[in-house]
Amino acid sequence: MRTRVATAAASAGRNVDSVTLLAVSKGQPAELIRAAAAEGLADVGESYLTEAVGKMEELHDLPVTWHFIGRLQANKTRQVAEQFAWVHGIDRLKIAERLAAQRPYHAPALNVCIQVNLAGEATKGGVAAAEVPDLAAAVAALPRLALRGLMCIPPEQADPARQREWFARLRALRDSLNAGGLGLDTLSMGMSGDFEAAIQEGATIVRIGTAIFGPRG
Repeated sequence: MRTRVATAAASAGRNVDSVTLLAVSKGQPAELIRAAAAEGLADVGESYLTEAVGKMEELHDLPVTWHFIGRLQANKTRQVAEQFAWVHGIDRLKIAERLAAQRPYHAPALNVCIQVNLAGEATKGGVAAAEVPDLAAAVAALPRLALRGLMCIPPEQADPARQREWFARLRALRDSLNAGGLGLDTLSMGMSGDFEAAIQEGATIVRIGTAIFGPRG
C-alpha cells in the first residue's frame, strides 16, 4: 500500500510525505492494528466509538494517532473530545461546539475537518458546499479546536477521471476558503477504491481500510 501511495504521489509531482496514510480499522481486531503499527503505521481511523475505545485501551502502548472518522452523535462527543486527536466528520455547529467545550484544557487543540456532501446524497453525512463557508467560519472561531480542512466521501465511480472531478471540487472549495483567510491545510479524501485519484487532486489524508487489512470480520 505504501508503494501505491508513493507511486500516486510521484505521478502527481508530490512528495510522498505530503500524504498521510490513515488506516481505517473499523471491524478489525486490535492485533491487526498492532501488526500494522509494527510495520510503521502511525495513524488509525475508527468510526464506531464503543469499538474504538476498546481498541484504544488495548493498544494504549502504541505510538499511533487516533482519528474519529464516523458520523458523530451529540451524546457521544465527550469521549471523542477527550481521547482522539482528529475528528473528520464535522457537519453541524452543535457538534463542534460540544467538542470544543469538552476538550480537556491540558490537551492540544483537537484537529477537525468539515465533511462536505458534494453530491447531496441522503445516505451520507456532510453539509452542502454552499453551507461550508459559514460553518467553517464558526468552527474556526471556537476554542480548543483547530479547523484543519475538509473531508468528503464522493459517489462511487469506476472511472478515475470521474473520481478526480469530485476531488477537484473539494480542493477548489478548500482553496476558496483559504482565499478568504482560513489557512486550511488538509484534504481528507480518497479510500481504497479511489485514493490514487484523490492524491492526484491534492489529498493530504487518504482513508484506507480493506486495501490494508482485507475485508472486515
